[in-house]
Amino acid sequence: MIRVKLLNIFLSLMGILLIASCVSDEEETSEGNWVRRSYFDGDNRSNAASFSIGDRAFIMGGYTGDDYLNDVWEYNAQGDYWEKKGDFPGKARSNAVAFSIDGKGYVGTGYDGTDKLKDFWEYDPDSDTWREVASFGGTARYDAVGFSLVGKGYIGTGYDGSEQKDFWQYDPDNNSWVQIISMGGAKRQGAAAFVIDDIAYIGTGINNGSYEFDFWALDGNTLEWTQKEDLDYDDDYLIYRSNACAFTIGAYGYLTVGNRSSIIGSTWEYRPNTDTWHEKTDFEGTFRTGASAFSVNNERAYVLLGKSSSLRFDDIWELEPLVDYDEED
Repeated sequence: MIRVKLLNIFLSLMGILLIASCVSDEEETSEGNWVRRSYFDGDNRSNAASFSIGDRAFIMGGYTGDDYLNDVWEYNAQGDYWEKKGDFPGKARSNAVAFSIDGKGYVGTGYDGTDKLKDFWEYDPDSDTWREVASFGGTARYDAVGFSLVGKGYIGTGYDGSEQKDFWQYDPDNNSWVQIISMGGAKRQGAAAFVIDDIAYIGTGINNGSYEFDFWALDGNTLEWTQKEDLDYDDDYLIYRSNACAFTIGAYGYLTVGNRSSIIGSTWEYRPNTDTWHEKTDFEGTFRTGASAFSVNNERAYVLLGKSSSLRFDDIWELEPLVDYDEED
């Protein structure tokens, strides 16, 4: 009788441990799922400029490993297909910056294989035409960041022969540039930026061979800078890197891929209300650097193109941040 009771107790304990193990496995399920979409129709490339206008997204230029490019492509997110547009009339280039304001796209700076550039161009998607506007107000450079806030454009950081941290504001109404207060912290190139509710968040990058940990916010209404939590908080975040992709979905910002001594694919979600980062499922394509990214209507976001140590890519991946990882899709 005692043996039977002991056996029952043992079996009960094993059942509890089995249930606990299943719960633990469910709790460890990664949140965030990457889904491969229609391959890019153009040449494989890295360091292309990207911007979105409403539900339309655009890729311009980049580098194949042999040639600098000036072709332009539009991605239709609803139909999941690509359409070639008229070529960019400026110099073919890579490592340029791009953003959009009031239905127009803007592209400038970059590198053409010989020179650093500072020309600046406006794109009208309805007529598929470009016009050159006032050149960037700072020095010619590449690997800068660019974004728009409250009807104006901004370009800052980058490499003009050395790393920089100056910032310049573009006003499309009077086609002019003015320098604003520089970002705090270190100079850098290869940084990343995303925008949430009229605030731009800028971080990562490299300066004099060292990766930078500081993270900053620029208020588009006051033009004041605020330093946020560093990207290596308690040595748990490990977000710092260079040449990453950054984008926004809803109220959160995202950072993925890039380089940190080697090419990485870790993906992080930034929540501005708590100034905290939360790890998501790693990028599911081949890890890469020099990739491009865009958000469509602030609802869907994509990472595409880029390079590994020896290859350049033509695939495109959409992040579903609230969906559990599914290796079968």
